[in-house]
Amino acid sequence: MTADRNLPVEVARRFQLLGDVLSAEPYGTGHINHTYAVTCDQAGEPVRYLLQRLNTNVFKTPRGLMNNIQEVTGHIRAKLEARGLPFTRRVLTLLPVRETGAFFLDDPDLGFWRCYLFIEGARTYDVVERTEQAFEAAKAFGAFQSLLADYQGPELQETIPDFHHTPRRLEALKAAVAQDPLGRAKDCEVDILFALEREPLAHRLVDLQTQGAIPTRITHNDTKLNNVMLDDATGTGVCVIDLDTVMPGLSLCDFGDMVRTACNPLAEDDADTRKMVARGDMFEALACGYLQGTEGALLPVERENLVVAGELLTYECGIRFLTDFLLGDTYFRTHRPGQNLDRARNQFALVRSLEQQENTFMDRIRNLV
Repeated sequence: MTADRNLPVEVARRFQLLGDVLSAEPYGTGHINHTYAVTCDQAGEPVRYLLQRLNTNVFKTPRGLMNNIQEVTGHIRAKLEARGLPFTRRVLTLLPVRETGAFFLDDPDLGFWRCYLFIEGARTYDVVERTEQAFEAAKAFGAFQSLLADYQGPELQETIPDFHHTPRRLEALKAAVAQDPLGRAKDCEVDILFALEREPLAHRLVDLQTQGAIPTRITHNDTKLNNVMLDDATGTGVCVIDLDTVMPGLSLCDFGDMVRTACNPLAEDDADTRKMVARGDMFEALACGYLQGTEGALLPVERENLVVAGELLTYECGIRFLTDFLLGDTYFRTHRPGQNLDRARNQFALVRSLEQQENTFMDRIRNLV
């Protein structure tokens, strides 16, 4: 695909945008897709849209992925409309392509693209600064799951097979260690040992699901807190974004990934983990917000495993970063050598801290109404 700087502008003009396309500038901090804020002149006023090129090396069935997003956003929009609630800021709105009417552009020369209405007056946070932000984001993710609880449409496609199947993630790490194509294993022997020693943890949620103890739900599956937009004026959760991994999954995986991001006091790639202490105040805010958002839908066994879910999803993400480092940084975008290894070590340090505080965090869960 051409690297022409004007390519996003060319692509934006293929979508049914209102106004003349003026510019398309890189936007956001995502690791996978390329995102642009498109500015249009609409009758003399600037109006923005969000344009994204999907990474089809990661999302190998993009049409199925887009069908999932259409189904999910359509269901949520209908629920909000039925309740008499405004929806253009509370659920993502896709724009169609001019010539086909489809909600994506699939062009062999230009790539695979989609376009959304830009949600103004709200933003995401890569680093959660206050417990109120953690509460609002968790509540929004819980409400997202609650709104989809009665979904009866076509079965959603598994966009990334085994995305949160931690035992298979661990097997992929073992294979990467054995293959060691770039000779990097010698640089992270302690980290590999850390991952292998916790193999029993990898099986906790999968085993509960196999036993039928916890249900499969429609879940987001990538609940980094920067995937919720918070209102600039009120700080309340506005809209859940980045729906590429919405598919059948486990509520505990959604909660665990929130713990992974909000309870970490450091940047995700901070190599100095000496100050890594999982934040208990953030954990309590997450649990309270998520339980409110899900409106009592979680089973007792799900509540009992909220702390373990945080340990597991942090561990799983560390495994993924470590595997990608060993294989040559082909999945997560990096900006410097060794960044994925630093990310893995950061996650493993957080796992240690969560393990050390497990009983304290369990007490916080039990004290929530």
